[in-house]
This record gives sequence, C-alpha cells and structure tokens, in this order.
Amino acid sequence: MPMLDRRNLLMGLGLAGGAAAIGRPLRALAREEAIPGLKPLTNGVAPISRAERAARIERAQRLMQQHDIGAILVEPGASLTYFTGVRWHRSERLTAAIIPAEGRPVIVTPFFERPSVAETLGIDADIRVWQEDEIPLALVAAFLKERGVGNTKIGIEETARFFAFDGLRAALPGQSLVSANPVVRGCRMRKTPAEIALMQAASDVTLAAYRWTVPRVRTGMTPADISDMMNRATIALGGVPEFSLVLIGEAAAYPHGSGKPQVVAAGSVVVMDCGCTVEGYQSDISRTFVHGANPTKDQRQVWEQVAKGQQVAFAAAQLGALAGAVDDAVRSYYESLGYGPRYALPGLSHRTGHGIGMEGHEPINLVHGEMTRLAEGMCFSNEPGLYLPGKFGVRLEDCFHMTAAGPKWFSMPPTSLDAPLG
Repeated sequence: MPMLDRRNLLMGLGLAGGAAAIGRPLRALAREEAIPGLKPLTNGVAPISRAERAARIERAQRLMQQHDIGAILVEPGASLTYFTGVRWHRSERLTAAIIPAEGRPVIVTPFFERPSVAETLGIDADIRVWQEDEIPLALVAAFLKERGVGNTKIGIEETARFFAFDGLRAALPGQSLVSANPVVRGCRMRKTPAEIALMQAASDVTLAAYRWTVPRVRTGMTPADISDMMNRATIALGGVPEFSLVLIGEAAAYPHGSGKPQVVAAGSVVVMDCGCTVEGYQSDISRTFVHGANPTKDQRQVWEQVAKGQQVAFAAAQLGALAGAVDDAVRSYYESLGYGPRYALPGLSHRTGHGIGMEGHEPINLVHGEMTRLAEGMCFSNEPGLYLPGKFGVRLEDCFHMTAAGPKWFSMPPTSLDAPLG
C-alpha cells in the first residue's frame, strides 16, 4: 500500500516545529547567511548512471518474465525516477512509463510536455504523446497490443491512481490487471552499491548538520528555530532538507508531535528527527538530548533503554531472518522492563523500523508479522523509541543496510546521553 511519509503528515497537521521549516521554500533558506566552517560533503558523489538504470530495466524484465507479467505501468513518483530517470509531477494529465517484459520502454505524456519530460529521461525509451482531445490510456493500450502483450497480465505500480487503472481496464476489456509489486519491489527493495553510497552521503550530511545545530540550541528557542538551523546546516553541507521534526518536553512523548506551543527550557528533553536527500536518496536520523541541565534519573534510564533497544534490533537483523522478528526481539526486551505489552503505553507504540531509499518510508517494515526475509541490499531505519504520555519520550534512530556479512550502520548510534551525538 502507498505509505504516508512524515513530511506529508507534518505538513498536513501544520505542526509548529518541523512543519513550519519544511513548508519554507528551499530557495529562501539558501538565501540566508552562509555558515562559516561548513563545506559541502557531497561534491564527489556520483549520481545514478545511465548504465545502472539500464540494468534496472533488465532486472525488471527478468522479474516480469518470472511472474508471467507482460508489462508494468508506472506513474510519476519515486518508481518512475528509479526506472527511467524522469522527474515529473502528477496531475490529471497522464504521464507514465510502460515497461514491457521485452524491448524498449515507452513514456506516454501530453504533447506539450514532451520536451520537459525528455530533459530527465535516463534510459533508452520511446516517448509517445497524446493531444488534449485524446484518451491517453488508449495510447497505452495500443502500445501494449503492438508489443504483443495485449493478452497477458499487466502490472500496475502500487501508487498509481485509480483513474489510470480504470482507464486501462476500459481500454483493454478482459485484460488481467495485477499488482506490479513482484517487479517493482523486487528491484527497489535491494539497493546496489551506487544507491548505498548516496544514502551514506545523505546520512553523513544529516549527522554533520546535527553536530553543528545541537550545540547552538538555546533556552527559549522554539521547534521552528531549531528546524531552521538544521535546514540551513543541511543546505550548507550539500544536502536537500527533507524533514526536520523537533519535539520538546511533553511533545516528545508523541511520536509525530503536538500542535501545542513548545519552548526549550533547562532540563527539557528535545527529540530531533531529521533527514535530507542526496541525488534523490534519503537519510533519516533521530537524536534525543536534555538541554541545559543534568538529566534526571528517569530521563537517563529511558534513554539508555532505547539505546539498548537499538542494539537488540541490530543484533536480530541478520541475513535470512524474518523482518518481523526484529520488531519481536525489541518488543520482548521492552516488555521485560515492564513496558507495553505490545503497542500499549508507556512503551513502543510504533514499529521498530521501516524501509528507506528514494523515499523516507518504503516497503518493507520491521514490524510484527512481516514474513519477508532480510537479504543483502535491504535498507531500514532502526528507531525503537519509548514514549511516556504526559512526561517525555526518547527516540534514537539510525539506518542500516544488509551486507553479505550482516547489518551495517549508515550512522553510528550514540552510546551515552552525556554525548548524545556520539
């Protein structure tokens, strides 16, 4: 199922902290005063190459043949960019890629959009256009018949809108339309070295931005103040801010925050959950610290329990293990401490982690019942927070990827509340 990411959630809620910073145009942030001492960390990164995209198409076609799918349809979004390089928006006018099990893909787009769509096309593909008085799905159907797949199963990428599905169903009556997940997830869930390198660069930027921002947090600051600093640092370091959520005091007890006013005070628990993109690939790192005073016994104890929870999850994330077993291991540890049970509060009210890559939240999740086995190239967040309603919460989040030798961190978790950035 399509997933609601944190950025859209925060913008929808209109939270005073991270959402305010997220909603600001990046060009406005970029015009702000340069930050002395911060230099881009991304000058040497390599974008995804044309050869890699061609390899993705070949992989998708092999999977289509294995699953008896004649072609897949992909609307604008991360999957379209993943396979074709095309960066495009969704509107009522259909732009889509049709990738057949054999031969060249085709991009279908309005006539007047062709030059713009072609600018980012990164594979060997045809572009076919439709005029304003034509039915675009009829053009798709004609292409499928031309390629001889008019009587096979057609896969629809999981985020495609109903009108695309319904229009194709009308244009190809009797055609079997199925989920393209075996193909799209089969490709995107396992990252290549080039993708891992971009995610590593994004994590490096976010961690460096934390190291600049956190020491500059002052009493009286609001979440928006802190988010602005974090986003400015991210831009200076060469990343594109994706989200910057800041929760202070009691608001930290609610994973995605509160609309109530929040101000930093001595002894406040501050949770920051921030990420950026580098060449379209994301980071997602959370840090929790206590401002301007020695942590209380409870604050320190919960922080140390979450730090241990991260390590429990990491140890459980071995090649071949069920993804759900990672969440089970953490939840069992927390329940042994008296939290829960399961999602009850105080405790861990959300999954232990989510997939990550070109999107902040991707399949699959580290959640109870997930039966997918961990394999090389899969990437996840590790964020088993603990939340105490009416008091505070702690979230530590670092992402890892699966290697031939097991899990490997993108960012190293901190080990002490006295050094909350590691």
